[in-house]
Amino acid sequence: MRRKKLITYFLTVFLLIGLYGIILFLNRQGIVNRYSLTVLRMVCINIILATSLNITVGNLGQITLGHAGFMSIGAYSATLFVKSGLVPGMGGYILSLILGGLIALIIGIIIGLPALRLKGDYLAIVTLAFGEIIRVLIEYFSFTGGAQGLSGIPTMKSFDFIYVIMCICVALMYSVMTSRHGRAVLSIREDEIASEASGINVTYYKTFAFGLSAFFAGVAGAIYAQNIGVIDAKVFDYNKSFDILVMVVLGGMGSFTGSVISATVLTVIPEVLRSFASYRMIIYSLVLILMMIFKPEGLLGRKEFSIHKIAEIMTSGDKKNKFFKRKGDQNDE
Repeated sequence: MRRKKLITYFLTVFLLIGLYGIILFLNRQGIVNRYSLTVLRMVCINIILATSLNITVGNLGQITLGHAGFMSIGAYSATLFVKSGLVPGMGGYILSLILGGLIALIIGIIIGLPALRLKGDYLAIVTLAFGEIIRVLIEYFSFTGGAQGLSGIPTMKSFDFIYVIMCICVALMYSVMTSRHGRAVLSIREDEIASEASGINVTYYKTFAFGLSAFFAGVAGAIYAQNIGVIDAKVFDYNKSFDILVMVVLGGMGSFTGSVISATVLTVIPEVLRSFASYRMIIYSLVLILMMIFKPEGLLGRKEFSIHKIAEIMTSGDKKNKFFKRKGDQNDE
């Protein structure tokens, strides 16, 4: 089992490095230009947003519509920190991401404790309201720039670094949700009453999943702010939350791989079809309707693209070789 896990980790890292190598090669060949790298940076940010929302919507089974609010908290917190100049350079950038995530986590816990007592449509409406309240408060206070937003933000536009951060964030989320804590969250999704009867602290794990989702949304917001250089509260309205939710639903609620694929596709398509960008929401609606008709569970449903099977083949091949070797030795004797 340990050998299979090591092979799985090795193959995953190898694929991620290989994908980065392909992008780097295409960039040097001139096929991937500066504009393409800008789109790829947004792909990385949207992947973090989609996978973080997937924790609440897919793994916990609770529909929330205020994810853009946590993104805005991370964006403004990181922006105010880097503009203060307390810690310059790369160290300040990393600290700003952590700070943005932690403040979003705290706000997420404060909101989650009362809101998660609700279910279904009621929870969706309450989280939507909280997201809009956060946006209005950001526009109200002067230290956040008010309705004009903040500009002159120190930028960090290195695709290499953002790609590494994206890989780390997705790996951490996947590791947590496949651990015993993640299995507790999944059990709540399947049957909350049975989970509570079996000794699982439902309130704790609901808040845990909601806070974890908010943390990584804050990290994504911090990356977004320092990637763009200018932020405005209007960007983080309910439409942004719907965009992220569409990525999760299309990929399959509960599938991290599906969220990654759908976030990539839905970020690239509007750029490829820029002349039709004004009809994006209509296209999203039509795609959602068609998906619900022909594939209600989403692109991958709750399945994951796993390398375990390759690792099993490799380890089973070793076992067969040992078996035939022992059998041969017996025949020789």
